[in-house]
Amino acid sequence: MSSLLSLSSITPRSWQGFAALALLAGAVFSGPLAAVTPGYGIATVALIFILLLLAIQMDRFPPAIAATCLFIGAHGAVWALLHGLAGNEGTARISFFLLLAAAWLLAWRCVALLSSLRPTEKWARTALRLIIPAIFGAWILILWEAITRGAGIPFILLPPPSAVGARIANSLPILAADVRQTIFKAVIFGYVVGSGAGFLTAILADRVPFFRRGLLPIGNMVSALPIIGVAPIMVMWFGFDWQSKAAVVIIMTFFPMLVNTVAGLAASGHMERDLMRTYASGYWQTLFKLRLPAAAPFIFNALKINSTLALIGAIVAEFFGTPVVGMGFRISTEVGRMNIDMVWAEIAVAALAGSVFYGVVALFERAVTFWHPSVRGG
Repeated sequence: MSSLLSLSSITPRSWQGFAALALLAGAVFSGPLAAVTPGYGIATVALIFILLLLAIQMDRFPPAIAATCLFIGAHGAVWALLHGLAGNEGTARISFFLLLAAAWLLAWRCVALLSSLRPTEKWARTALRLIIPAIFGAWILILWEAITRGAGIPFILLPPPSAVGARIANSLPILAADVRQTIFKAVIFGYVVGSGAGFLTAILADRVPFFRRGLLPIGNMVSALPIIGVAPIMVMWFGFDWQSKAAVVIIMTFFPMLVNTVAGLAASGHMERDLMRTYASGYWQTLFKLRLPAAAPFIFNALKINSTLALIGAIVAEFFGTPVVGMGFRISTEVGRMNIDMVWAEIAVAALAGSVFYGVVALFERAVTFWHPSVRGG
């Protein structure tokens, strides 16, 4: 056993296990583990089991088996910690946080092992691309939950994710109405009109040098305008309904698309353009067959940037006047009522919607620009 635990077994890939073992030792010597809640004892048993597997050179096991054991041990330990904390929020001692850090290191080791896998099946590679970020994101929520409950952080400062999840489950009709008002009306309309207008204006600026020299400096200046200064003006011009929020979104998405498209149209090389001239191609033939395909990565970068800017612009614009519905309206009013869990619920829904929006654009980009080296390499 001593040979198994020799210094030669400590490799760069397994240091997380030995660091977790040190944290476990610190938790044991910091005081009685069951002094606060009985769940500490259960968590300790789970951690000892998995840490012993680590200490006897888990690298000798197949990575898939080792990752499975680590996954079960880390999540079983943290579940026991949180279960034992129920009804004793704010009373956690140093041993609780040491055990929490040890479980986090085990999850880190699990993700490192999963990242080292190179499966040949396509479904397995796809599953790994989903599982690894899912574990990472889940541990952000786990640490958030454990720290807020264990340290007794006031609810008004930072509610735990469990409270936010409960609020989402109990407020689905309200959240659905807010999403419909903000995203399906203001965001989508403003995104399509702003991005489309920016694209067409970029074509015009490319065709007419006068517009290119005049529009780009103005675009850089307008893109630097603060949204909190533009939004009240749009509300006064277009009223309190979704049209004024769509106007803000149009302004925010127009110039990123304009600047990126103009840069993309200049991305094609001189040799390719000379080849098109030898074929007696005109401006529009060169544009559609050479320059727009070369500009596709720039255009999709603008679309991905605008997918987040549009949501931010619509939500902030609702702070300055809106009907009694909308994500920005809900956030501003619930903050005044001290319903912080509802505020975080709206933030979570907005983050999810923005991620889905961005993901749809990225998938469409891969389908359209499959020929590009960056996509082929991925």
